[in-house]
Amino acid sequence: MRVARRMFAIQPDSSTPLVSQIVDGFRRLITAQVLRPGAKLPSIRAFAASHAVSVFTVVEAYDRLVAQGWLVSRAHAGFFVKRRTADTALPLARPTADLSFDGRWYLQQIFESRNLALKAGCGWLPNDWLFEDGVRRSLRQLASDGAELGGYGLPQGHLALRLLVAETLAEQQIAAGAQNVLLTQGSSQALDLVARRLVRDGDAVLVDDPGYPNLMFMLRFLGARLVGVPRTPDGYDLVAFEALLAEHRPKVFFTQPRLQSPSNSVAPLAQLVRLLQLAEAHALTIVENDIYADLDPEPRPSLASLDQLRRVIHIGSFSKTISPNIRVGYAVGREDLLDGLARLKMVSGLTSSDLTERLAFGALTEGRWRKHLKTLRERLAAAHGEVGQHLRQLGFELFSEPKAGMYLWARHPDLLDSAELSRLAAGDGIMLGPGQLFLVEPRTTGWLRFNVAFSNDERLFRFLAEQIELQSQQAAA
Repeated sequence: MRVARRMFAIQPDSSTPLVSQIVDGFRRLITAQVLRPGAKLPSIRAFAASHAVSVFTVVEAYDRLVAQGWLVSRAHAGFFVKRRTADTALPLARPTADLSFDGRWYLQQIFESRNLALKAGCGWLPNDWLFEDGVRRSLRQLASDGAELGGYGLPQGHLALRLLVAETLAEQQIAAGAQNVLLTQGSSQALDLVARRLVRDGDAVLVDDPGYPNLMFMLRFLGARLVGVPRTPDGYDLVAFEALLAEHRPKVFFTQPRLQSPSNSVAPLAQLVRLLQLAEAHALTIVENDIYADLDPEPRPSLASLDQLRRVIHIGSFSKTISPNIRVGYAVGREDLLDGLARLKMVSGLTSSDLTERLAFGALTEGRWRKHLKTLRERLAAAHGEVGQHLRQLGFELFSEPKAGMYLWARHPDLLDSAELSRLAAGDGIMLGPGQLFLVEPRTTGWLRFNVAFSNDERLFRFLAEQIELQSQQAAA
């Protein structure tokens, strides 16, 4: 019997079932166009032999792929990649020369490919880094209290949690009451509500560059003209910022001063003060996305603490530290503004989930919450040191190193196209964060976002080393 070559790695010790690993492996290869429509798969017995799994496991995996529309089975011929119709076809991987990198497709793949073996480019923390124990205890408490399942929550969200958010903000020198807090389904809904309240078709809107891709898609959908404010390792390019204010006369600036994604840079106090002075002079509203505040061991000032919500709308979330699945975030601002956002929230989706808000409240008031945050910050600091050291040894340049937060923004002089590198990595079961995804004007770039909580893995560094060596050989040829 002719043994097929290994298509991808299978981890027999993984908690993910072997059948699921095989299904996900072939889906990655098909999505990345490594296996094109019409391509024939190895026979069941050949695949089983080459990957050291049972024939029955492969039969079940191939059957699932047929049922899901990825493969077609032909009698006496084998299994082939299905040619999908135009309305169900997978988006093709963009060629290297295509500068309009399909960021929306890549984001969709990130959220549909959680079973990739290595998620170095993702935007969440590993399960065992989250507050799993606190969530379970809160669930048990909710069950014992007989939580109501009928009806809806309050338009502004669960009152006890709003009061708790206000108390937490007071510790950060932000004077706010429950009436200044609107609970939302994660920070994404908070940003969406604020954007729909403040932005009109054709408005010039300032955003961080590089910055948050989902926000950029959201603003473009509203018809905004996005203007990128360059991030530096030390925060903002304030000279460029002032020039952009004069040229474009924007109404709103969406920004992330602390542990910014993807650069992880932190703006110092002097820059925040100057930013607010310029905002006052140009009648600019600032939307401060501070979702990584709980990951920061340093008690830094925020724009909201300096401005006291006059020109600043403050966005926060518990998804990064409790669990992304509970989807609880919040917007903080002037009471008159919050009333408008609450009405908009009701129009678009009624109330947010009172049940998940009570779940978050229970976790936050559980006695181990502050210890959890301390441990999480320590783990992230250690991961920053280890991942940063490995990347530097490979020859990467690191943009900023605050030793806190989730990300490192890095590039290698021999790896010039992070989108192509990400496509190749997907074939090896590695999710990368290509720089094109985060740019206001997509272009070919070598920058990559690494999530340090997932990146301290020899498989990642081995893949990167192989690609660097390959590029060196091609340059020498």
